[in-house]
Amino acid sequence: MPRTQRNDNFIDKTFTVMADIILKALPTNKKAKEAFAYYRDGMSAQGDGEYAEALENYEEALKLEEDSNDRSYILYNMGLIYASNGDMEQALEYYQEAIDLNPQMPQALNNIAVLYHYEGEKAREAGEKDDVSEAFYDKAAEYWKQAIRIAPNNYMEAQNWLKTTGRSEMDVFF
Repeated sequence: MPRTQRNDNFIDKTFTVMADIILKALPTNKKAKEAFAYYRDGMSAQGDGEYAEALENYEEALKLEEDSNDRSYILYNMGLIYASNGDMEQALEYYQEAIDLNPQMPQALNNIAVLYHYEGEKAREAGEKDDVSEAFYDKAAEYWKQAIRIAPNNYMEAQNWLKTTGRSEMDVFF
C-alpha cells in the first residue's frame, strides 16, 4: 500500500491532499508528477524514521526526475539519511552530488562542513597528529565559507568558529 494511503495523522493527511491537488493542477508531465509522488512519499517515510523506505522512494524519484534542482534536493535528503545513520562517506557523496547539480545549496555545503568538523574532532580525540585534525578543520572552514557567502545570515555558530579559530576573512561575512 502506498505511503500516501497509510498516513493516519491529520497533518500528514492534509499535506497529502494539498500536495495531490497542487500536483494535479501543475502543468507538468506525468513523469514529473510521478517523481514528485515518490519524493513526497520519501519525505514522509524519512519523517517517520523509515529510512530504508525513504531511500527506496528517493531512488525511484531520481530515476524519473529530470530537473537538476529537484534532483539536488532528493540527493540532499539521501545525504541526510546516510549522515544520520553514521555513514559519513556515503553522506558526503550525496551532498557533493547535490552541490554539483545546485551550487547554491548552502544547507548541503553546511552539512559537508559539519561532517569534516566532526572528523577533525574525532581525529583530535583519538590523539592523532594535529595536522590530521587541522586538515579536516580546514576543509570544514572552506565549505562553511561557501555556505555563508550564499546565506550570510545563517550558520552563526560556524561564523563564530571561523572567527575564533582564525579561519575567517572579515570581508567574507559582512
